Amino acid sequence: MSTELHAVVPVVVCLVGLVTVVIVALAVALVKGGPKQPVPLGSINEPFKSVDTSDLPPAEHFTARDNTALAYRHYAARPALVRGSAVLIHGSSASGVSMHTLAKALAASGYNVYVPDMRGHGDSGRKGTIAYIGQLEDDLGDFLDAVQPDGPRTLVGFSAGGGFALRFASDARQLAFDRYVLLAPFIHQNAPTTPPAVGGWANLGIPRVVALTFLNALRITLFNHLPVVAFALAPEAAARLTPRYSYNLMQNFRPHHNYRADIRATRRPLDVLVGANDEAFHADAFAGVFEEAGRVVPVTIVPEVGHIGLTLEPLAVATIVAAVFERGSEAVFIDDRSPRRRIRSSPHSRQSGALEQR
Repeated sequence: MSTELHAVVPVVVCLVGLVTVVIVALAVALVKGGPKQPVPLGSINEPFKSVDTSDLPPAEHFTARDNTALAYRHYAARPALVRGSAVLIHGSSASGVSMHTLAKALAASGYNVYVPDMRGHGDSGRKGTIAYIGQLEDDLGDFLDAVQPDGPRTLVGFSAGGGFALRFASDARQLAFDRYVLLAPFIHQNAPTTPPAVGGWANLGIPRVVALTFLNALRITLFNHLPVVAFALAPEAAARLTPRYSYNLMQNFRPHHNYRADIRATRRPLDVLVGANDEAFHADAFAGVFEEAGRVVPVTIVPEVGHIGLTLEPLAVATIVAAVFERGSEAVFIDDRSPRRRIRSSPHSRQSGALEQR
């Protein structure tokens, strides 16, 4: 054996050993590193038990670009009252049924309301997963093309759906809506708005997420269907909702990793509403998150309202309807980082005691 070859052999053996270790570690993370089921969270599960869905509109369907029939519900406004349309995006693990109370209130106020089951939820596609990251934006674009909601259009998203609404508001297709209303939106797990484990709602399979993120950086997406996050659903709710998300769905049903870039890319009027007693997010941190990213948006904090109550309790629902109705919001971009706060001056806000932060 030559001197040169003798020197190279240990290096090759070391590299082969290192690659083997990496492959084994990835395999273990993929197989064993999934999420654990969190303890059911009563504050999320219980409120929906009192919702009357006896007047739920029947599910309708549109055909997405992959020829999958996806479900939505239409709450029609009386023709004489029509002020435009609103598309409501439900939260994590849920379906469009969870937006029933808010949808009825908006329809009664003159909006044609459309509530899709986002792909991977309810009656839309395979539960808990999607085919690729970006499919949800494509589905929403296909929905608008197929259904053609009347203008002006408002996209309203709740929780994870609010994060997705922010994602869409930063997309090249953002002009499809005239304004965006984000209800207690999930921004990012590391954003100041988010407590650990989203207040106990979600358990992340961190080893599997790390492994899949590494593989996706290498453009290997073969394992993106594996579940990476589990939600604190009660057993009876888990049977009919979506208890876990795949890597693809988790990464798509939220803002992009660089959420600040998403915020800066928005060009339509944007409002944020959150309950003062929200268990999943820090209500008083939302204004700072948007301002730190370079944009001031109206943030209305509804007193004595929790996370789920934001879409169910009368005061909160009335405040949301008012926010959708008030189309006078304008985008304000800033260079400084100094917080500004004021009490809303609208008659409705004086009545509700809602606080707006600017």
